[in-house]
Amino acid sequence: MRLLALLFVCAAAHAQTYPTKPVRIIVPVAAGGNQEITIRALADEMSKSLGQPLVIEARPSASALVGTQFVARSAPDGYTLLSVSTTFSRAAILVANAGYDPVKDFVGVTLVSRIPQVLEVNPGVPAHSVAELIALAKAKPGELSYATSGTGSTGHIAAELFMRQAGIKMLHVPYKGNAQSLTDVLGGQVNLMFDQVSTSLAHIHAGKLRPLGVTSRERSPLLPEVPTIAEQGLSGFEDVTWTALMAPTGTPPDIVERVRAAAASAVAQPELRKRFLDRAIELQASASSQEFTAYVKSEVENFARLAREANLKSE
Repeated sequence: MRLLALLFVCAAAHAQTYPTKPVRIIVPVAAGGNQEITIRALADEMSKSLGQPLVIEARPSASALVGTQFVARSAPDGYTLLSVSTTFSRAAILVANAGYDPVKDFVGVTLVSRIPQVLEVNPGVPAHSVAELIALAKAKPGELSYATSGTGSTGHIAAELFMRQAGIKMLHVPYKGNAQSLTDVLGGQVNLMFDQVSTSLAHIHAGKLRPLGVTSRERSPLLPEVPTIAEQGLSGFEDVTWTALMAPTGTPPDIVERVRAAAASAVAQPELRKRFLDRAIELQASASSQEFTAYVKSEVENFARLAREANLKSE
């Protein structure tokens, strides 16, 4: 008992002095995207709370595997953290021998942002609501087409979830990237797509795309007049792109909480929140590490089920 008490005191003291040197945040994707931009801005704010620099280290690769594997093997001391996105919970299921387990190898620190998508149609499609689109799809099974940036992409997953919950079948038209898929929906070659609000916002305001619903559980502040898909009859529907911080399993809980609290303080900054909301990125921190860890577990389980049902495989 005395030894146990001593270990507890030592761990607590270590957490109180943490960090005593710079903290690395591994970003496993290419620079310039929403994930990298968000975590870099967040790191600048978090360093003020933690009293040490947070150094961004890029290790980009396909499906973010290289950087993720590196952090999974790193010492669980709080000095190597991982920036993740929705891909983190999906790549381990889609990619054979991904080299990490998102549930067993990591502990969730906190959510940092959420990016909703919008279900949108070419104005030539005779549907002005989710209910009308579902009715149209049921009347013409397999004829309505939806564009995505590829199999397993965020738009593809949202469409698969939508079809299953609505009980409809649409034709998947995958592209090599989002730009071409959006171009063909604008041109009417494809009927519809799920796209991030920020990418499609200008086209929606110009009347070139008709928004039917957003994929978050709350309406987007940038499209307040567009109802959520959930409030239009598909109860509980949600599919958002999220970014977050993870740490290797075994990282002391007090250190994890110290980092989470610093992130929460950063995302609460009004100026930072507004700057990112202008990009349709909603900054949000988790109430606890346990809450976010449970969320990641549910994301992994839900996606694994969808992947089996839809026979999803990595390209």
